[in-house]
Formats: sequence, C-alpha cells, structure tokens
Amino acid sequence: MIDSRVKFRHLQTFVEVARQKSVIKAAELLHVSQPAVTKTIRELEEALGVDVLERDGRGIKITRYGEVFLRHAGAALTALRHGFDSVSQERSGEAPPIRIGALPTVSTRIMPRAMELFLREETWSRIKIVTGENAVLLEQLRVGDLDLVVGRLASPDKMAGFSFEHLYSEQVVFVVRAGHPLLAAKQSLFSDLGKYPVLMPTRGSIIRPFVESFLIANGVASLPNQIETVSDSFGRAFVRSSDAIWIISTGVVASDVEDGLLSLLPIDTSETKGPVGLTMRTDAIPTMPLSILMQTIREAANEVAKKK
Repeated sequence: MIDSRVKFRHLQTFVEVARQKSVIKAAELLHVSQPAVTKTIRELEEALGVDVLERDGRGIKITRYGEVFLRHAGAALTALRHGFDSVSQERSGEAPPIRIGALPTVSTRIMPRAMELFLREETWSRIKIVTGENAVLLEQLRVGDLDLVVGRLASPDKMAGFSFEHLYSEQVVFVVRAGHPLLAAKQSLFSDLGKYPVLMPTRGSIIRPFVESFLIANGVASLPNQIETVSDSFGRAFVRSSDAIWIISTGVVASDVEDGLLSLLPIDTSETKGPVGLTMRTDAIPTMPLSILMQTIREAANEVAKKK
C-alpha cells in the first residue's frame, strides 16, 4: 500500500540528490534551501521506514534501500513526465519526444543511418541525442532523463535494473595519421608507443579497462605522454596534425580509415572486442516512436556488421 505521506516533491528531491550525489547541488537545481532538501529526505525516510542516504566521508551515498527505491522513483517521475508531455503534445499536435544516450562510436557510425531510416517513418517525434561516457549515460537512464542508451555492455555491477540487447561486437584500435613513422616500423610497435603522445580513453569510459589490460598484457606498464579524452572531434584533429597515437573504438574512426585520412597501426586488438547494444530500464515500456527508432538502430547496426 502506498504511504499517503509520499508526495511528488519527495520523489523529485530524492532523485535529484541521487543524481548530484550532493544535497547542496540538488538544492541549487531545485531552487530551494539546503535545510528544505534535508527535511524532505527525512520525511521520505520516515515514510519508507529505512534510510535512503548515508554519510560517505564529507559527501553522501545512496544506501542499498535507496538504490532499490531509486529505480522505482525514477520510473514514477518518468511516467509523470510522459503524462504531462502527452497532454501538452495532444494540445499542440506534437509527437512524444525521444531522448537517446549514445557513446561516441555509436554517434559516429550507427545513429546517422538510424536517424535517416527513422525520419522515413514520419512519426514527427522530437529527438534528443546525448553523447558522453557510459557511466554518465547510464545514470541519466536510471533516473529517467534518457529513454535508451546505445553503447557497450557495462559491467554486471552497473547493470542492475537494466536490460541489454546485443547488436554487434566492436574492438579497440590504434590509429595514426597517414605517413606516421610507426607505419613503416619492422619490429614490435609496443616498445615505441612511449615515444609519442597517446590519446587514451578517460578512466570513466567503458573501454578504458580493456585498453589497460591489453597494454599490460603486451608489456606496456605505463605511457609517460598521454592525454585522456572522449572527444572524437579533438582526437581526430590532433592525430591528423601530429604524430600522436589514438586508442579508440573502431567505430569512431572507421570512416576516416576508409577515406585514408587516418591509418590503423598493425596491432592485433581482437581481444579488446566487446558487445554493443541497446540498454533500457527493465521497468520501462517503450512508446511506439521509441520502438520504431530502436528498430531503425537495429537495421543500421546490421548494415554496419555486414560491411565488416
């Protein structure tokens, strides 16, 4: 039975605190005082009979009970948002919006073709595509800010409350500009990697563990001159204008390699291959436009897989 003491403001406040991992930041975004946020959380905890937040050093973290409740609170807010949107759209004649999170590799290789196919369906839906690190996108999906994430499968501990549909597998590659000195090297390339700037995926990115394990397995314990980035535009520009080496998912640079703008170093990276697919909340029910978009993403991914 739902406790009548739990109101919309309790759900909204808790989800925002969980998203920001900070009472102060949540208060700023909600335009209320910090004591008001604290009071609202305490009221929620009294209604639930358990603590949803706890101290973690100078910050806070969500308790086990809080994680359970967050999945349902996020879903409830999403349902309410869809309800308000549906009424607004019914009045204005607009179709429901679709909010997609996509890793850079998907944004570059899959989404353009998927959107081309989707627009042919004439659903007239408004689309919002957000690109970022996998952990950030999954958090936005968890709290209802995104409807779908298209990217690599996260680790098991990050997949609680999510479902994953495999589309294809993708590996990490080492790319350089055309004419790079290492392209003519005769010996093993790993001993020479440290001589050049190396663009690495950030520590929060989904492919970072794959890259680190691969380098260590091939005798590269550290790279003294490295730059961490998830920006494909920076990576593309920097590598083309320097002798830098870019370690990145193959989908991000596939067209550049095909066009001869970038070249793959002859390194066997097949062991870095990982599944790419669709991630949704297990409690989510796709709208008709979202279901259509998911199908066009499947078709676009299938086209990419056939080209390999």
